[in-house]
Amino acid sequence: MMMKMEMLQDVQLKPYNSFRVSARARLFCRVDTPQELKEVLALYPHEKKLVLGGGYNMLFTTDFDGLIIQPVMKQIQVLSEDNDRIEIEAGAAVVWDDFVDYCVREGYAGLENLSLIPGTVGASPVQNIGAYGAEVKDGISAVRAMELSTGKAVVFSHADCRFSYRDSLFKHERNYVITSVVFRLHKTFVYQEKYIDLSRELKGVPHPTLQQVRQAVIRIRERKLPDYATLPNAGSFFKNPLLTGGEKEALLSKLPDAPVYAAGEGRFKTSAAYLIDKAGYKGKRRGMVGTYPGHALIMVNYGTDKGSDIIDFMKEVQEAVSDRFCVALEPEVRIY
Repeated sequence: MMMKMEMLQDVQLKPYNSFRVSARARLFCRVDTPQELKEVLALYPHEKKLVLGGGYNMLFTTDFDGLIIQPVMKQIQVLSEDNDRIEIEAGAAVVWDDFVDYCVREGYAGLENLSLIPGTVGASPVQNIGAYGAEVKDGISAVRAMELSTGKAVVFSHADCRFSYRDSLFKHERNYVITSVVFRLHKTFVYQEKYIDLSRELKGVPHPTLQQVRQAVIRIRERKLPDYATLPNAGSFFKNPLLTGGEKEALLSKLPDAPVYAAGEGRFKTSAAYLIDKAGYKGKRRGMVGTYPGHALIMVNYGTDKGSDIIDFMKEVQEAVSDRFCVALEPEVRIY
């Protein structure tokens, strides 16, 4: 069996994670096709494995004693279409915002609110990325993957993916490498208010187009969020907490103005950024780690090489929010 891709040893992972912390991988390779991926899995059946996309939603705290696989599939192809809908398959390594831009330029609606989210197409279903009232699950019809343990190709339907808030099957069952994602998008667009900040940004625009919505989202994100290229971060560090009815009432007794929204099934969602701010941690810094002054939910790296420094600060923030408001903050970032 011939393998065209290069298997690298003792690779520094600092360039491959947006927090820019140091860690090393014993083995590292990029795979350009499902066939190459299958060959790698056959040649290294017993190695511990980790799939790495763009590294925008992970934090390394130690070296990885195993094989890191980085898919680099970048094809985009139309699978089917009719007068109303289109199905498009995008390779796992396609830059997410490039794909959103492509869809908006072609007039395909459904992903425009997710503009400028860092990462790759392959990572989008894992986290069920979301922003401004939209989630990627609403545009996904299928996910193509390969089983790490067997090299078997698998197609997951929308239902198979078990999507929920910032969650999916792939976040819990790590035995799959996503090779491509199939999206089912609309060919017509009428703006519907889903998120107040976005509607404010579009105030005065009577019938926003796809491009106007995309540009509005980009403006908001650029104002609020730091560029990971100049101030390393992984976007939103914590999930917005889901509360029971009792937990909601307890929170409102302490913070009457806390934003609380019905989340279905008797649960309520509140804002992690709001709680972090009220705990006194917006813009707070400990050594080379802190929360971003413009957005309390963004944890930033001011110069440490150690993922453990970020974890220590994460725990401090969690304890402060728990002690003051009895709400547990759960990381959205994947920690290794």
